Amino acid sequence: MSSPGARVVAVVGATATGKTALGEALAEALGGEIVCADSRQVFRELEIGTGKPAPADRAARAHHLFDALSLGERASAGWYLERARGACAAIHARGRVPVLVGGSGLYLDAAMRGLAPEPPHDPAVRARLRDELERSGPEALHARLERLDPVIARRLEPRDSQRVTRALEVAETSGRPLSAWHADGRAGAIAARWQVLELTCAPRELAARIERRTRAMFDSGLVEETGALVAAGRRAELERLRAVGYDETLALLDGRLARAAAEARVNLRTRQLAKRQRTWFRHQIQPAAIARLAGEDARPGELLGAALALVR
Repeated sequence: MSSPGARVVAVVGATATGKTALGEALAEALGGEIVCADSRQVFRELEIGTGKPAPADRAARAHHLFDALSLGERASAGWYLERARGACAAIHARGRVPVLVGGSGLYLDAAMRGLAPEPPHDPAVRARLRDELERSGPEALHARLERLDPVIARRLEPRDSQRVTRALEVAETSGRPLSAWHADGRAGAIAARWQVLELTCAPRELAARIERRTRAMFDSGLVEETGALVAAGRRAELERLRAVGYDETLALLDGRLARAAAEARVNLRTRQLAKRQRTWFRHQIQPAAIARLAGEDARPGELLGAALALVR
């Protein structure tokens, strides 16, 4: 098992800020091994559209969890915590440094802080609540939640139907409000000395990077990769994932979008994703626990030097 004396380096930030390149360079300099912290790169069938490390980089040093799931299998913060904890413990046992790389804030949060106990699920209760949602609307369910769990109700918008329904399911199934489950505290965090680096990039420069990366994905075979998944009968699984880039490529293959329109939609959704990621890392990680590096102006060697000065 990992221990507080060991350390974990995490390279996080919004998409297209350069996390992958910096993570590879840090792992090389520190004698480390890369651990995926991206919710899409864990699927083995998704390569070009997820921006995984290049095959040559994955062959040069150990990489973990990049191909851990197949399309149709369920990823979750709980699944990730269990697998990442095992990977980090094995890396520490070899005397090496785990370098977590990715933009999934929920995965990082689970690894650093653990998770609260998972409340029970009841498909029958969930189905009944969804029927009530259709008949009465989310505000009516939110009003009921205010009586059963006022703490959670205050945190949720009345029209946040998914979370309101889940909170009601927990209260009815377990006999305890969701707020009580949260109060039980978290457990299972990776016990280590965490060093978190967030790569940042000015919005205008980031938008330009996103456009270049989108064009490169289409040029390097995203359409062919998606078409091969469709031919293999994996379309429904891919659609359920709602993955940026793949949704638009499916529309391109169907003739519903031209390539220029597909690229434009990918760029828009990627910018929206980057904004959500920036907001998450700004508000969910304590300032003392994270060091921020501006990546837009630094040359690769300069950025690595700055990162090493922070983690060595």
